[in-house]
Amino acid sequence: MKINQIDVHRLRMPLKSPFETSFGRLTYKDFLVVSVHSEDLIGYGESASLPFPIYNEETTGTVSYMLKEFLIPKLFSIDQIDHPEEVSKAFEPIRRNNMAKATLEGAVWDLYSKRKGISLAKALGGYKREIEVGVSIGIEPTVEEVLEKVERFIYEGYKKIKVKIKPGFDIEPIRAIRERFGQTVNLMADANSAYTLDHMHVLKELDQYNLLMIEQPLAHDDIIDHSLVQEQLNTPICLDESIHSVEDARKAIELGSCKIINIKTGRVGGLMEAKRIHDFCKSKNIPVWCGGMLEAGIGRAHNIALTSLDNFMIPGDTSASDRYWDLDIVVPAVILSSPGKLEVPDYPGIGYEINEEAFNRYVVERETFTNEKVVF
Repeated sequence: MKINQIDVHRLRMPLKSPFETSFGRLTYKDFLVVSVHSEDLIGYGESASLPFPIYNEETTGTVSYMLKEFLIPKLFSIDQIDHPEEVSKAFEPIRRNNMAKATLEGAVWDLYSKRKGISLAKALGGYKREIEVGVSIGIEPTVEEVLEKVERFIYEGYKKIKVKIKPGFDIEPIRAIRERFGQTVNLMADANSAYTLDHMHVLKELDQYNLLMIEQPLAHDDIIDHSLVQEQLNTPICLDESIHSVEDARKAIELGSCKIINIKTGRVGGLMEAKRIHDFCKSKNIPVWCGGMLEAGIGRAHNIALTSLDNFMIPGDTSASDRYWDLDIVVPAVILSSPGKLEVPDYPGIGYEINEEAFNRYVVERETFTNEKVVF
């Protein structure tokens, strides 16, 4: 493939309702979509970054800058792309900026799959025709509002309920969910790095509620102290923010810092590295699952394809479009194919088309780059 044009679109999509975690409250998603052109085909990628550097150091603005100043010129410098792995390798000299890398690499994967005439899932080595999915519930004003959402999502058939927690809003909602809905609900708690070792008594108290996992209780860059928590809990610790590469995953597993790993394509720098982490975890009998970053339809489509790999054994966060959006940017919208499950598209590429009406409604900036005008 020869890339001859890349478009960078900035979109602002209002959420149906605010989403709050331990590190902030979001009412809209400000993100980028890149379209990569090669002859008559277009591949699409979506940035996972948030408007503010609260999940990691990246923002929509920094991703935009890195794309325009470094990554797009680097991609144009490749004369011929035979496989997206070449893009991943070309980006290696650029430190971190993983969400920026993943945005562009994901678009190349979509383009590559379309050129091959196969689905993105098949291009990655996936085989599942349906994937089980869960739903993430943010920190709500009251426990009763959490319970109302849990009830609705159980009714809709979601296979896992993830509840965001923070100090002061942790034991009470988890206990209330167990008391109302019993032990059969596949329940987990996501701390988003809100705790320290001084909160060990809280984490030990959570241990009694038969949770599927506690996700990233300690600092976003910690691997070592999580091992101290894991050795004192029966509940599996899942690492999210701490894992940026297959090397991070190796160290965490060898240290005993976790029993589960959450893979987010944006966090690890693209689908190629996500697949490497998946394969390594499989070799170590560590199950993985696909986390979410409030993606719109393009990002959700990439997550669905990734989750078709066989070691994604735990339902991910890729819920249906209408969980967050009144109108998504893809057609058809991402909908449940059966209770708690999403169909893995079998069409070339991501398997969805762009909803031009919605896309144009949300776009606030557009910029086009051509191979002739950009030199690295």
